[in-house]
Amino acid sequence: MKDNVEFEANFGKFADKKTTAKGENRASVALNNPETLWFNTGTLCNIECVNCYIASSPTNDALVYITTDEVSDYLGQIRTRNWPIREIGFTGGEPYMNPEMNTMTRAALEAGYEVLVLTNAMRPMMRKTVRSGIEKLVSEFGDKITFRVSLDHWSKKNHDQMRGPGSYAKTIEGMSWLKSIGARMAVAGRMLWNETDSEARAGYQAFYSEHGFEIDSQNPGMTVLFPEMDEAVEVPEITSACWTILDKSPAQVMCSSSRMVVKRKGAQRPAVLACTLLPYSREFELGSTLKEAESDVYLNHPHCAKFCVLGGASCSA
Repeated sequence: MKDNVEFEANFGKFADKKTTAKGENRASVALNNPETLWFNTGTLCNIECVNCYIASSPTNDALVYITTDEVSDYLGQIRTRNWPIREIGFTGGEPYMNPEMNTMTRAALEAGYEVLVLTNAMRPMMRKTVRSGIEKLVSEFGDKITFRVSLDHWSKKNHDQMRGPGSYAKTIEGMSWLKSIGARMAVAGRMLWNETDSEARAGYQAFYSEHGFEIDSQNPGMTVLFPEMDEAVEVPEITSACWTILDKSPAQVMCSSSRMVVKRKGAQRPAVLACTLLPYSREFELGSTLKEAESDVYLNHPHCAKFCVLGGASCSA
């Protein structure tokens, strides 16, 4: 369904990897400073959100659980390739659905990396054994681990509209527990309620103050407001000339500094993708190793234009 909508909205575009519909050279991005390596822990999630970009749900296992051994293998490849990685990111689905989430986190932390976990802070995270593991990690590694909690809007009404009745209260419960153990938190929200950036950040600041959360609403790395990725909206193709026209550098685009590892259902080994936002687009699969993933990425998808180049958004901290 999404593919059909995208095709209709951008008819004739994004058909050729290196050339736009107008015959111009498509923009590409080199991996010039790899800072973040993402792991998708699996697409299973405890809830099903409206317009989830990866269609996570309690039944979607298109991306299966990645394991600690597989994560450790890629941590070794980072050292072999001498990538200047600063941060290991875990996303899903809901990462705490994966039974090895805490051991994967520990592997990354013990290897010396900062860790960013994207979570809805709901029931999977709040299970007794999971909480015990998280508490130990926070006690040992402190601010080296950040929990970026998905709070689609600072208001209960709008958040629950996206994530289901009662989800707002459960997320606050999880955030309050993270606060109680001294965990470092950030928040990810959405920009789809006709608010300005400043209005949204003011709303989040009031929310943080009400609950005593030490999160900076003005820091875009701590309160990340994502533009909505609506595939039904027509977007322009990004040509090589656009860097000059837009006064932007390829180094500002997410795929110049990050890659994501996923494991597809039925696959013998994980694959490395160019982008966290395109887990199902096979043309953005670069191979199974970090060496193969060092190739250039052609911006051949609507998300490349709307989210990354024109929207200026990034999934990393």
